[in-house]
Amino acid sequence: MGLYPGDIEQQAAAIIAAYRDLGWMIATAESCTGGLIVGALTEIAGSSAVVDRGFVTYTNQAKMDLIGVSSATLEAFGAVSKETALQMAQGALIRSTAHVAVAVTGIAGPGGGSAEKPVGLVHLALRSRSGEVEHREMRYSDIGRDQVRLATVRTALDMLARAAQLPA
Repeated sequence: MGLYPGDIEQQAAAIIAAYRDLGWMIATAESCTGGLIVGALTEIAGSSAVVDRGFVTYTNQAKMDLIGVSSATLEAFGAVSKETALQMAQGALIRSTAHVAVAVTGIAGPGGGSAEKPVGLVHLALRSRSGEVEHREMRYSDIGRDQVRLATVRTALDMLARAAQLPA
């Protein structure tokens, strides 16, 4: 038994196998998950053939410094926004050798939410070198910090699977 629930490990294993067969690499840019997505991928033996790098950009400064999110985007839309997630994915793609990058930013709780941006709100984005762009806004609600983070990992893995045209 590994560090992650079985469904996450199974999905990660399928992604590693598919991306290895395609010759593709993955990068992640994570805020609210703090590296859990890249952790799930690297839990799989042989993942070094597929995982290029993971950026943990928990603060706004880290988002700007490491993956080039603009201060104007953060000021206009906030860290938890579609615009920031898309810039995070683009920055991870530019600053890696990956073919696909997935990014997440959200409010895992228990605090930090507002009426406009409640606990459980997460924005995910995926970008590929072939030009694919996907954004998902998830509202997991206040189901607990651990559950918001695990749900986010599952959604990010689903996005990576879809990019490789794996069945859901």
